[in-house]
Amino acid sequence: MALSPISALSPLDGRYAGRLAALRPLMSEQGYMHRRVQVEVCWFIALSDAGFAEFKPLSPGARTYLLGLVKNFSEADAAAIKEIEKTTNHDVKAVEYWIKSKFEARPELRAASEFVHFACTSEDINNTSHALQLKYAREQVLLPGLDGVIAKLREMAHAYADVPMLSRTHGQTASPTTVGKELANVVVRLAGARERIAGVKLLGKMNGAVGNYNAHLAAWPDFDWEAFSRKVVETAEPLGLGLTFQPYSIQIEPHDYMAELFDAVARANTILVDWCRDAWGYISLGYFKQRLREGEIGSSTMPHKVNPIDFENAEGNLGLANALLKHLSEKLPISRWQRDLTDSTVLRNMGVALGYTALAYHALGAGLGKLELNEDALREDLDQAWEVLAEPIQTVMRRYGVQGAYEKLKEVTRGKTVQADALHKLIRSLEIPEPEKERLLAMTPASYIGKAAELARRA
Repeated sequence: MALSPISALSPLDGRYAGRLAALRPLMSEQGYMHRRVQVEVCWFIALSDAGFAEFKPLSPGARTYLLGLVKNFSEADAAAIKEIEKTTNHDVKAVEYWIKSKFEARPELRAASEFVHFACTSEDINNTSHALQLKYAREQVLLPGLDGVIAKLREMAHAYADVPMLSRTHGQTASPTTVGKELANVVVRLAGARERIAGVKLLGKMNGAVGNYNAHLAAWPDFDWEAFSRKVVETAEPLGLGLTFQPYSIQIEPHDYMAELFDAVARANTILVDWCRDAWGYISLGYFKQRLREGEIGSSTMPHKVNPIDFENAEGNLGLANALLKHLSEKLPISRWQRDLTDSTVLRNMGVALGYTALAYHALGAGLGKLELNEDALREDLDQAWEVLAEPIQTVMRRYGVQGAYEKLKEVTRGKTVQADALHKLIRSLEIPEPEKERLLAMTPASYIGKAAELARRA
């Protein structure tokens, strides 16, 4: 069976392929090969500038050509590497041989070809390539996707800052808030999570088979290989990798930063699961309507339905993402002795975890874009919930030393349908200053919102 969107095993490459076009070049095997070529080329150019008599500095033309291999890396190049791998049965060696094949027509580079992959273990190339993949996925897909969700939620928080809404704690009516304030709560949580994702330093090591520069020092014992490696790792692209240097490792970079990054993404995703469920509930209550899309069908048998499918889709994909992100963060920092291969196969699924995350952000953006506030439903709910004013009444009673304030309000309101008249009768009977009585009598469920509007605008 030929691979196509409807024969793909993963929905990320099938049903949802179009939504992940930005992530695929970064986190696919082609993206992995691209970064391996980038690392090999950076290391090779840096070696030429290290001052070794055996490897003179490359000419400007050679440098431009090498950087062009990175800049113009294509699907055809990736396919050529895969063809070489059929013989080598080793993916990193296939990259090395492909680069050397590009030297054939250039005598200057052909003469220096043994300095490709010089003193490196495969993991020197792999770990830095993974870090570069994550760097670009974070910059180009994850953070922009999350920023889009945050921006839309913030816009809504400000627009609905003053719109009163009945709260529900334990599913029961509770002190009113505003729609904007509830959205602002999510915005502030997500903004913090976004900072944690953006703040994770992406590490890379270039220190040989077990992290001690053994082969490097065998070739040039008096050269400062650690400083050289740091320079390659930390120098900005394109002549360096633009990562943070990892000075201590076994054969593999310890992956602690990856665990930190994946945990940070999972935390943002968990916040969004919370919001998806709340949004679903508000749609169910009628607080939000959903804009109709021409030709869309909500149910195969019930023509009236407009289902909250975007929020359901997002919640499901966030769950899938977090299941993988959790495994990645728990597994990757663990390796037997100086190396085992369990991380290698797991790391190939980073793109799957981030793919489900990006897919969820896309669905959330679509869902938020369809929401329309139903202020009539909000107002109707508030008008039927006068019992929520038991809280301010008994609090004012306490201020003026009225004994048994809580108990008196409990007797009037608990488990009962409360009308305004009953509360007003109680207020008029209280031994509190007249201005306070008038203030309480003027209060309605819709006006009892505290600082909600102000807080919403600050988000």
